[in-house]
Amino acid sequence: MTFVVTDNCIKCKYTDCVTVCPADAFFEGPNFLVINPDDCIDCDLCPVECPAEAIFAQDDVPEDQQAFIQLNAELSQHWPRIVEQIDAPEDAAQWDGIPDKLPLLEK
Repeated sequence: MTFVVTDNCIKCKYTDCVTVCPADAFFEGPNFLVINPDDCIDCDLCPVECPAEAIFAQDDVPEDQQAFIQLNAELSQHWPRIVEQIDAPEDAAQWDGIPDKLPLLEK
């Protein structure tokens, strides 16, 4: 099983999760992070660190977020790996909790 970054990360893009990942499984896009399912070792460290509560075990991804399973796999093949924490966008807190942000995803 792998972990999946879902909708609430879009435009929040906190990177606290990156610092605890022993597998360096995170990849960074312009306004979103994803996890490469082939790199993820199912350690369960990242969901606890995510301030936006946007990371779920694949089996626990909410029904309305299922598309993010494939999206994480696809985008992790194109985006650069991120292994160090960076500052969140200045307006991250304003976007935290806003539903249905998929149309705002920048690829």
